[in-house]
Amino acid sequence: MRISVALLSLTLYFSLVAAQSPEWGQCGGIGWTGPTTCVAGTVCTFFNPYYSQCLPASNTITTTPPSSSPVSSTGPSGTVSIPPAPTGTNSNALARAAGKLYFGTATDNNELSDSAYVAILSDNTYFGQLTPANSMKWDATEPQQGAFSFSGGDQIVAQAKAHNQLMRGHNCVWYNQLPSWVSGGHFTTAQLTSIIQNHCGTLVGHYKGQIWDVVNEPFNDDGTWRADVFFNTLGTSYVDIALQAARAADPAAKLYINDYNIEQTGAKATAMLNLVKDLKSRGIPIDGVGLQCHFIVGEVPTSLQSIMQQFTALGVEVAITELDIRMTLPASTALLNQQETDYKNVIAACKAVSGCVGVTVWDYTDKYSWVPNTFSGQGEACPWDANLQKKPAYSGITAAWA
Repeated sequence: MRISVALLSLTLYFSLVAAQSPEWGQCGGIGWTGPTTCVAGTVCTFFNPYYSQCLPASNTITTTPPSSSPVSSTGPSGTVSIPPAPTGTNSNALARAAGKLYFGTATDNNELSDSAYVAILSDNTYFGQLTPANSMKWDATEPQQGAFSFSGGDQIVAQAKAHNQLMRGHNCVWYNQLPSWVSGGHFTTAQLTSIIQNHCGTLVGHYKGQIWDVVNEPFNDDGTWRADVFFNTLGTSYVDIALQAARAADPAAKLYINDYNIEQTGAKATAMLNLVKDLKSRGIPIDGVGLQCHFIVGEVPTSLQSIMQQFTALGVEVAITELDIRMTLPASTALLNQQETDYKNVIAACKAVSGCVGVTVWDYTDKYSWVPNTFSGQGEACPWDANLQKKPAYSGITAAWA
């Protein structure tokens, strides 16, 4: 049988196209066995050792943002550089004078249009570190599989960089705020492993030189593992996969596991301590543990300092990552005075533990606190009020650092 040259050429053409990845498709990475070339008009773009993607040739996504000023932290692995210490008697200046790396705050993109708020946020004598409340979470950064969006996170990174502030990446793997393609997915172990590697590696690789909450809230309050798409598919190995992908993407990053209700002696703290021991024993990269510290006025755990010392004894650093101390409304003089004492005690506990590297409040003002929308009838949890005026709580913070 004779085959025309034209037909042969057409057959070869379609075979070649079928062997190419489509726009936004994966085209390389450790363990990738699919196509390594891209369809016309796209370029195979390296993001990290686990993931390369076919991007439009005109696409302007950058995989490495401007580097922030270097931080040196006390943890055993990653090394992030820290800006020069400011002087004065404000909260971050005093934290630095006390030998800590920062006193910081969470913030969110919608808040950056509030000029009065931003004026305080930008003062690095008050805040030496920022955490994006939402714009680095999975639903914001990879809303469709393989299609990454960094604009929100980049805005907060630019805000921090412009004012000599550190960045804390928040977060890589969490059961909440997942796009439906992740939370509702029915994956094999190999598929979900690749998805985590791609997501964590791409995110950490894009925001190099940061502290990272790689795994967020893995435990239930009774110390059992939280059931979600990650644990249900991969068991506890999803933690290893995420940490290893983050380390491969940025060997200098500080890698944390972050959770709440691990600030006092109990089953959940024990579970986290055992996890850290296990990771360390197997050589899985882990640099720190974040204690969220969403407290209630008059109920700050007396074992907070002891728990932090137990973690640092394992060879990791600790940080208070999401501090606020809420009260039942309306606020009273007695409640505000107790809140001042509570903030003072939390800061004093961190100050007393050499491996506690810093404290971050979960936004500095009641104007943007998450508490009233989450806990009915409660609020006034932050050190500044809704009018951006300092409350007695701020005096507790500065007194403890001093």
